[in-house]
Amino acid sequence: MVTTVRERLLQHRSHPDRYKWIALSNTTLGILMATINQSIVIIALPDIFRGIKLDPLISSNTSYLLWMLLGFMVVAAVLVVSLGRVGDMFGRVRIYNLGFAVFTAGSILLSVVWLQGSGAALWLIICRVIQGIGAACLFANSSAILTDAFPADQRGLALGINMVAAIAGSFIGLVLGGVLAPVDWRLVFLVSVPVGLFGTVWAYYMLEERGVRKAAKIDWLGNITFAVGLIAVLVGITYGILPYGGHNMGWSNPWVIAAIAGGLVVLVVFVAIERRVAAPMFRLPLFRIRAFTAGNLAALLAALSRGGMMFMLIIWLQGIWLPERGYSFSSTPLWAGISMLPLSAGFLLAGPVAGRLADHFGARPFATGGMLLAAASFVGLILLPVNFSYIGFAVLIFFNGLAMGLFAAPNQTGIMNSLPPDQRGAGAGMAGTFMNSAMVLSIGIFFSLIIVGLSATLPSALYHGLAGNGVPHAYAAKISHLPPVGSLFAAFLGYNPMGTTLAPILHTLPHHTAAYLTGHRFFPTLVSHPFATGIHEAFWFATICCLVAAVASWMRGGKYYYTEPEAQVEIAEPERELAFED
Repeated sequence: MVTTVRERLLQHRSHPDRYKWIALSNTTLGILMATINQSIVIIALPDIFRGIKLDPLISSNTSYLLWMLLGFMVVAAVLVVSLGRVGDMFGRVRIYNLGFAVFTAGSILLSVVWLQGSGAALWLIICRVIQGIGAACLFANSSAILTDAFPADQRGLALGINMVAAIAGSFIGLVLGGVLAPVDWRLVFLVSVPVGLFGTVWAYYMLEERGVRKAAKIDWLGNITFAVGLIAVLVGITYGILPYGGHNMGWSNPWVIAAIAGGLVVLVVFVAIERRVAAPMFRLPLFRIRAFTAGNLAALLAALSRGGMMFMLIIWLQGIWLPERGYSFSSTPLWAGISMLPLSAGFLLAGPVAGRLADHFGARPFATGGMLLAAASFVGLILLPVNFSYIGFAVLIFFNGLAMGLFAAPNQTGIMNSLPPDQRGAGAGMAGTFMNSAMVLSIGIFFSLIIVGLSATLPSALYHGLAGNGVPHAYAAKISHLPPVGSLFAAFLGYNPMGTTLAPILHTLPHHTAAYLTGHRFFPTLVSHPFATGIHEAFWFATICCLVAAVASWMRGGKYYYTEPEAQVEIAEPERELAFED
């Protein structure tokens, strides 16, 4: 009976037209699962930390908070290019299937944690790293599997659906985390287990190797130097947003400086190694392909503009807009996720359509137009009052999502169409590394710009606001000089910053004063102007990134696809060409 079922499955997948849809549905499920889990903890963090009995706002616990947020992305960014190259060598489907299994194992381990306190936090971080390894396998090989399965004139639609799943999943995770975490925080991780088990079995039986394998030795020295260098840079950026000494941020911390500078030096060594080894993991000759280089530069800049935006919008909603409308701080994470749904709707609407149109007209008009529309939407967010009307906010983030959807699918299609068949895994991995690294860098940049804006005006506003409402002047001065990042993290986690900082003296204040200071309006009203200063700087940065990305996207050329020269038996890397159709 088992043999009969398997034979039927094999017969079903053997049909070329059926197989491409099997590959699309499975890879889309895998990418959706991975990206949902990438963001699901953002909203669920308050319930997770309460569940393990650990206060994330205590300074000694801040590193646990950061690694719960960013550990997944750092690991995925570091490994995705290596695993793409390994997929080219040993089989993309094999590495993709391994990713599904590893990710599922990580989800199971996350949902069965029995520890409490810092031990539980360390366990969760380690299991998130395991999830990140599985996700890197999925990210690195899904685009290559689809490119192998679909003919050139249909890849845009397939990659469009896949890219929409990747980007929309990060926003679906926000809502899903807000719904599941209050019921039981373990459900945030447990929800992936049945999906992962089903996807693992389905991928094992239904996906087949249709790509070109290229036997080669593993570039161990390149892998090690790349991992060490990139991890050092990303860890330095992560800790750069934390206070150090008497400074509001850690960019002057010798360890942060050493990590970033040392990481960059190691990456320079890595490039030198890759230029000399026979089978490098990072295929530098691919950058001679104009479409590949321009597409990756545009994707990196788009990720820089998008990565920190989600965090900033959530803080805006949770720390200011929702409390001013009567929502309790504890309920704002869920409602912030719901309020962001128009952004996901824009992605879902534009992605498949733009991908399909890119099959016929090329990537350039849609990717370039998407970046120009994204720049306009960021300018609109700058002009939007802090205490905005939701309709205006929803329209702007919808168009931002629409713009990113117009860009993402055609741009990825252009990158994949430009690659030689035996290097699609490596090329997809390189593109994934640029995007994931830019997401982490973007969060560091956005947080830094916000903190700079808050540092200029928040201390004075906080001091006068507290002192004017009966808080002793000495205590008001003490609170006003606390690093602004504490208030940002509190709002991000659904805590009332005033309830936390004023807790030691609340019993000394009149009841009505204490209720006002810890209520819905005091902190949001106080922080509105300082926050606007910082977020405007962040959105101007995003606007510039989008405009430069539009220029890079336009420089890719017209409609194009890779072709092998016909008259040669063996072709050197520099001699491979692209065919262009203007």
